[in-house]
Amino acid sequence: MSTIRHPTIKAMLPGTFDPPTNGHLNIIERSARLFSQLDIVVADNISKKCLFSGEERMAMLREMLQAYPHVRVVAWDGLVADYAKKEGVDVMIRGVRALVDFGYEFELAMTNKQLNPDLEVLFMPTDPNYFVLRSSAIKEIAAFGADISTMVPKSVAEKLKSKLEAEKRNN
Repeated sequence: MSTIRHPTIKAMLPGTFDPPTNGHLNIIERSARLFSQLDIVVADNISKKCLFSGEERMAMLREMLQAYPHVRVVAWDGLVADYAKKEGVDVMIRGVRALVDFGYEFELAMTNKQLNPDLEVLFMPTDPNYFVLRSSAIKEIAAFGADISTMVPKSVAEKLKSKLEAEKRNN
């Protein structure tokens, strides 16, 4: 991996990561080449129903990102614009898959810009190999027992299978 990091720019990639996918990993790896510090900000929002707890999602991401010492995984339960102010983050990265994503992400970017005028937002298009990966769809596919090995890292696939089996037993 070539390193072209700017020595002073801190970036963040916020998201739910429920579960982390190969698409997430691709955006993270590409972003990690560009910035001296990259914070993966895991939304720990009680209003959104997640399959995995915030701690479980953070643990999966940390396991996936061990090779990147300048990538930090943190939980945040507030506005990402406030996280950026608190941590001195200069750039927020948002992955976009399609035009529909762009419209939604553009509105969020404008809102975050109003809340924190110093925060720049960069849209990173998804690698074509991961174009259709959406965490919600992956969870649904996995619930039917389909093969998701090309969609998520092996460790995530195992945790997802185990979590879904436990939910079936408890229901």
